[in-house]
Amino acid sequence: MRSRHITPAALLLPFALLLAGCGGASRAGGAGGGTDSGTDGKGSLTLNVGDQKGGSEALLRAAGELDDLPYKIKWSTFTSGPPLLEAVNAGAVDIGAVGNTPPVFAAAAKSKIKVIAATHSRSDGETILVKKDSPLRSPKQLKGKSIAVAQGSSANYQLIASLKKAGLSPKDVTFNYLQPADALAAFTRGKVDAWAVWDPYTAQALDQADARVLTTGQGVVNGLSFQVAAPSALEDKKKAAALKDYTDRLRRAQNWVFKHPDVWAKAWAKETGLPEKVALEAVKRTRGTAVQVAVDKGAIASENQIVHAFAKLKLIPRSFDFGEYVDPRFNGDLPPSDTAPRTYGKTARAAGQHTTAHGKAE
Repeated sequence: MRSRHITPAALLLPFALLLAGCGGASRAGGAGGGTDSGTDGKGSLTLNVGDQKGGSEALLRAAGELDDLPYKIKWSTFTSGPPLLEAVNAGAVDIGAVGNTPPVFAAAAKSKIKVIAATHSRSDGETILVKKDSPLRSPKQLKGKSIAVAQGSSANYQLIASLKKAGLSPKDVTFNYLQPADALAAFTRGKVDAWAVWDPYTAQALDQADARVLTTGQGVVNGLSFQVAAPSALEDKKKAAALKDYTDRLRRAQNWVFKHPDVWAKAWAKETGLPEKVALEAVKRTRGTAVQVAVDKGAIASENQIVHAFAKLKLIPRSFDFGEYVDPRFNGDLPPSDTAPRTYGKTARAAGQHTTAHGKAE
């Protein structure tokens, strides 16, 4: 697998603002991608929360879940999941949201992290894109082609799994490890044959970059994302109680999004600079379909598939049991991890019925 770097175009600045929770390169610069901000609350306890542009803070605020907090929140904005988890490992952040793959890379490096909550979303927005006029019509035709992907991201695993399903291996293609802004520049200029990416980049590329979907992650990836906490925060009784309250608020906010997709899309667009049309498409396809689920044996087994896949390819330094990095204390009466994500009418009918990585039909 070869890697090369392509300079991004200046016109792609909106993409640079949007490194989403699903991934990002493990070499993302710096611990934080923005300035700290605070959310006023009652009491003396402060919860340090890692976030990404248009992420948890924007969601909680839009849903009214930052009202009447019994503690304060100090928000730190990161460019992607891997540097956020570096801050969790260092104890600088108590909790943060990431996709299904960054914790695998962090745990492989023996970082001090604990996965405490999960959501299950549809994977229609996890895609491999090609240009509309590309001769490629099947993932099998990717052999010998160059594909842009963010290293250590959920798209990284989705690409590997999609290649395997097509009877190919990473050795059959050229991986171009690029952040989304750089990847879009390469894709737009024809420097790569395909681009493995996630929403909202999928939505924006389909709308503005003359792209079409070659294949999606439905039935290939597990659709999970996680709240990852610092063990030191979990060992503090007051902070542990705040973490429980925080994850409960996120669950209520996710439920609110499903009932108010247009309102959330408008707020998300304002926060990120996305066109409202693109934001709404991403919300209805994937970003608004999340259901909070238990971090159970099924979730651990599914994540172990990712662990073993990356270890076999020597993309992480070791194999391990993902369960060692899970704290299930907040599972409570949450539904199992293979609970079907929500679907919106037209999206559900268009997508048809798919089988998830957990083996359940959606």
